[in-house]
Amino acid sequence: MTCTGMNMKSSSTVFREKIQFGKVERCIDMGRRPVHFILSTLFIATIFSIFLLYSPNPLYLISKQGLEQQASSPMQGHKSHQKRESCDLSKGHWVRESRGSFFYTNSSCATIPESKNCFMQGRMDMDFLNWRWKPDQCDLPRFNAKTFLQIVQGKTMAFIGDSVTRNHMESLLCLLSQEEIPEDIYKDSEDRFRTWYFHRSNFTLKVLWTKFLIAGEERMINGTGSSIFDLQLDKVDDGWAKHLPGVDYAIVSAGHWFFRVMYLHEGDNVVGCVYCNEPNVTNRNVDFALQMSFRATFNYINGCKNCSGLVTLLRTFAPAHFENGAWNTGGYCNRTGPFNETEIDLTSSEWQMRNAQVKEIKRARKFGGNQGKRFGVVDVTRAMLMRPDGHPGEHWGNKWKGGLNDCVHWCMPGPVDTWSEIFMAVLRKEAGLSSL
Repeated sequence: MTCTGMNMKSSSTVFREKIQFGKVERCIDMGRRPVHFILSTLFIATIFSIFLLYSPNPLYLISKQGLEQQASSPMQGHKSHQKRESCDLSKGHWVRESRGSFFYTNSSCATIPESKNCFMQGRMDMDFLNWRWKPDQCDLPRFNAKTFLQIVQGKTMAFIGDSVTRNHMESLLCLLSQEEIPEDIYKDSEDRFRTWYFHRSNFTLKVLWTKFLIAGEERMINGTGSSIFDLQLDKVDDGWAKHLPGVDYAIVSAGHWFFRVMYLHEGDNVVGCVYCNEPNVTNRNVDFALQMSFRATFNYINGCKNCSGLVTLLRTFAPAHFENGAWNTGGYCNRTGPFNETEIDLTSSEWQMRNAQVKEIKRARKFGGNQGKRFGVVDVTRAMLMRPDGHPGEHWGNKWKGGLNDCVHWCMPGPVDTWSEIFMAVLRKEAGLSSL
C-alpha cells in the first residue's frame, strides 16, 4: 500500500508509507528523519558485511549472462546436483520444440558439405528440426559455442574415424563458427585429413580419417577393389596413430565399414572371418571385429608415451536407417519424424555394435587410469535409433550414382547437432567443470 498526497516539497524527496490496520495509520517521512535513515543504512550495511565475511556459503557476484544461464539450467541446487550425478544422457526421448536442432543455416555456416546440405539438395520438409533430445532424469543443456571454446582454449582436438565421424566434426564446426570463424589451415590431397584453427581461442580442430581404426587392406582382383578386406587385429592404422602425440582430446568412432567380408589376422595367422562361411576358419560376428578394433585402438592410446594427459572420448555407433533394401538394392529413408521408444529394437546389430564399443571403453578406463589417461563415452546410439528422419536420403547431390539414397550420414542442420550437446556435457565432466 502507498501513502496518498505524495508531492515534491523541497530538493529532498519525501517518501510516505501509509499502512492501515483497523484505525491505526502511520506515515514515515524520510525527508524529516535523515539521521535515522543514515544510521539504519549503516547498521544494515555492517550486518551484510559480516555475513559476507563469515558465511560458510558466501554470495558470488556473477554477470547477468551467468544468471540467465543458471536460470535456464535445469540443474540448480543440491537436489538438481544429485540428479546430474545420476543422469544417464543416453536414455530419453525426443520432445517437440520449435528451436529443436536449428542452430545454424546455409547462410550462417559456410562449411556445410554439399552432401549433407539437405535443403540445398532439395529437401522440403523442415519439421525434423523441431525436436530436442530429453534425457529421462535431467535436461540436456543447449550447446554453447562460447563456453565450448573456453574449455578447449589452447588445446588440440582430433576426430578419429570414418565419414560419419567426420559428419560429427562438420556439425561441431558449424556450431562453433557461430561464435568464431576458423581458418582452414590444412587439407591432404584426398581431403581425408583436415585441420582448422580458431585464432582467437588458440584451438586446433582436426579430422583423421580411417575406415577401421586398425590396419586393413582391400583385396584387389584384376586391379579392381573386391570389397573384401584383411584386418590386422593387433595393429592400429598408422595414418591416424602418427598424429596422436600433441592431441589433448581424441573423439574416436567407427563401425559402418565393418559390414562386409573381412579376414581377421593376428600376426601372420588368420584368427577369424566375417561373412565368409569358409571351412576351417572361425566365423565371427561384425560386433566381434569391431570390439577387437577398439581394443587395439585403446591399447595403443594407453601405451602412447607421448600422449600425457590425453582425454579419449568414444562416440558410440550411429545407426543407418535403410528401409526395403540396402544402400545398393533400393533401400531408402524418407520418414519425416522420429520414432518413439517402443519402435526401436535394442536387440539389433546396431545396438550390439554399441555394446561392443562400450565394453572396450570400460576396459580402457580400468587400465588407463594409472597412466594419467582419461576415457569417456558420448553415447548417441539409442537417441539416433529413433531418428530415421535425420538422413539425407535422396537429397545428397549424387544422382549420377543411379539415385542411391544416403541413409548413413546426417543432414546439417539436424539431429546430428545433438551429438555435440551430449559431447559438451561429457567434455565438461572430463575437464572437471561439471558433475553431469
